[in-house]
Amino acid sequence: MTWTGRVGAAGTGEPRLPAPREPVAEGVGVARPRGENPHGPGPAGRGLRVAGLSVSYRTARGETPAVTDVSFDVAPGETYGIVGESGCGKTTLSRALGRHLPPGASITGGGVTVDGVEVLDLSPADLRRWRTTSLAVVHQEAGSSLDPTMRIGAQLAGVLRLQGRGRAEARREAVSLLAGVRLPDPAAIARRYPHQLSGGQQQRVVIAAALATRPRLLVLDEPTTGLDATVQHEILDLVWALRAETDAAVVLISHDLALVGRLCERVGVLYAGRMVEEGPAAEVMASARHPYTSALLASVPRLGVSRHARELAAIPGRPPVPGEEVRGCAFAPRCALADDLCRERTPVLEAAPGGRRARCHHTGALLAAAPGATGAVTGPAGGTGAPRGVPLLEVRGLTRKYGRTTVVDGVDLTIGRAEVLGLVGESGSGKTTVARAVAGLGPRGTGTIALHGRELAATVGRRDARDRRRVQMVFQNPETSLNPSHTIRAILTRAVRGLGGSRTVAELSARANLDDHLLDARPDRLSGGQKQRAAIARAFAGDPELVVCDEPVSALDVSVQAGVLRLLSEQQRLTGTSYLFISHDLAVVGYLADRIAVMYRGRIVEEGPAGRVLSGPHHPYTASLVAASRARLDGPESARPAGTARADGTGRVDGAGQTGEAERTDESRRIEQTREAERTDRTGQVNGTGQTGESRRLGETARTAEAGRVGKTARAGRTGRAGATGCGFAARCPLRIEGLCDTVDPPVRDTGDGHAVRCHLDAGDLPRAAVPVAAPTAREAQETRETQDGRESRKARDAREKED
Repeated sequence: MTWTGRVGAAGTGEPRLPAPREPVAEGVGVARPRGENPHGPGPAGRGLRVAGLSVSYRTARGETPAVTDVSFDVAPGETYGIVGESGCGKTTLSRALGRHLPPGASITGGGVTVDGVEVLDLSPADLRRWRTTSLAVVHQEAGSSLDPTMRIGAQLAGVLRLQGRGRAEARREAVSLLAGVRLPDPAAIARRYPHQLSGGQQQRVVIAAALATRPRLLVLDEPTTGLDATVQHEILDLVWALRAETDAAVVLISHDLALVGRLCERVGVLYAGRMVEEGPAAEVMASARHPYTSALLASVPRLGVSRHARELAAIPGRPPVPGEEVRGCAFAPRCALADDLCRERTPVLEAAPGGRRARCHHTGALLAAAPGATGAVTGPAGGTGAPRGVPLLEVRGLTRKYGRTTVVDGVDLTIGRAEVLGLVGESGSGKTTVARAVAGLGPRGTGTIALHGRELAATVGRRDARDRRRVQMVFQNPETSLNPSHTIRAILTRAVRGLGGSRTVAELSARANLDDHLLDARPDRLSGGQKQRAAIARAFAGDPELVVCDEPVSALDVSVQAGVLRLLSEQQRLTGTSYLFISHDLAVVGYLADRIAVMYRGRIVEEGPAGRVLSGPHHPYTASLVAASRARLDGPESARPAGTARADGTGRVDGAGQTGEAERTDESRRIEQTREAERTDRTGQVNGTGQTGESRRLGETARTAEAGRVGKTARAGRTGRAGATGCGFAARCPLRIEGLCDTVDPPVRDTGDGHAVRCHLDAGDLPRAAVPVAAPTAREAQETRETQDGRESRKARDAREKED
């Protein structure tokens, strides 16, 4: 984390920097010919200007280019997105903006200017001062940016004291900063340590620290990767709101095209270290002018669109590695439009109408014929569930605890033969604990797990060879389950011999699309996608009947993710294997799953056919997850400035490129309603404006409709256990019924359309719209952290035990 501040003349807010000096060799080369930016500088030189920036790494083979001749501008208050696959140069570019390059790297050309200050010409002392006055960087792993030995308030106060605040003033302002990033009970948060906060809360703290001194340049490097849909939604809304307040130039680095399309005004696409396309984000997402951009968009799962309706278009091949000799267009070996011209001549970045640029010989009519160019989707909106026959797996009354915390509470699940059941929910909901219990890992507890009607032992060590072969697992991080000292061939050979599978190593690797030369490599020589393919091949070595997939694609680029999802789909089609597929990404689950079960705080709150759950959720929690995912993927009006063109769910933009006055009016009303709902606290009290907001009005409607049923429901005993706990979601639910939801456990209702839902409300009482919910309570966040900490100590050991 780069802790930053802003020190300047009183009342001016402008940094007091000395005149630029000669460049210094602090990871920055001195030979830097200046590039020309086609857009020109911003107003009066304000904002970020990157002109002809080139970065190289020193290797045994000499200077290896990583970024080549990249130019773009970001105005104050504007967000610019940079997307591309791993290895395309995104992180190197982001580090070069603040001269944070590692040893051996140097800037060999171009310039970086922030508010008229040429960053590459600063001396080491001036550079340190500039970083603390004008630059902020928010990294992907928020936890690694915070000092685990210091309380949150002390860390923020330390940043503020660098700006000249007194001790008491810094402590008070630290609490105000926490309140400004919408953390509940900021005074209590200030007294906690980082490990006592959830991932989303940690990321909010890091953002608060980054914005503490109002930087002029804010770099967000994968800020929401690995976070749940609802947490992503909250973080993005926070960044959008704070960006306008700080008036900083914002650069967002991500491989998540949906996120960039929602949050950014303009986007640049990197491939092999070069900018291959640039333009307004909505237009680029709707009508890509480069085949690489089009292929990336075609590889993104869409909410509610299953594999039966649309197969993801994984990009064949791989990007060139830095230093690899490339002739002609770097994307030509992977491009469906490539011809001899592409293979012989390097295309230039040409300007196009509407402020767009593209590096392609065939931009225009030919691009429309490329696979995935339009992103059109045909077929049904999603799966309606696999035919139900004799169950393969039955889980009844599964309960698991970590210490005194119950993380799985009486879960019932059924998976049929050749069926994919998706299990979704926020972090800490119990998904992974259920997955590990089915695989025979993790702590013992109560309940039964039966395969073909025969009860399985609780731990893998007590299961016989046949049961171990029948149930296999694919982990989120293959590095924890692939032996680093063995080659891939040795790992697969051992699995085939140990599990008694019918396939050879060659057959397994061919089905997993693993090249032969990779079989003799160790895991550290493989990319993330290649490692996951090896892990999948090993899981199928024993001809399993059930494979448990725990977040198998969450850390992968969209193109690699598409390839792995297609592999899982093809393996399931060929072998008839059933999956228990765990993910927090509803679009990914909806693509692969036949049915979906939704978990919240250790319980299944909704279950049904995937297409129906995603198109018409019955539980308020599921509705909030779907709304957050849809907002992330589609980009709601509330996430865009008025008058900005926006791609709709089909990838089209309105003809005028504007939303229109009437639409802007509706948008303003929706924004105000959302803000009003956020000002209503989670206990249902009226906010400071004297109004309750949209969520309160929805709740009043539901309570009126339910009033006549409350007494009868409780008397009939349909609610299960009656006690002080009530529904676990009641504290966050905008539709809760006071005196019922917070005191009586909800019943499990069969809605008659294949749905089962645990809720006091009837399905007809739930609006089919975005349902704003409160953030997790402090207690929920603490329990989530305790649960995760309890699992971490067992993960590596259990993964190796599974391999053995």
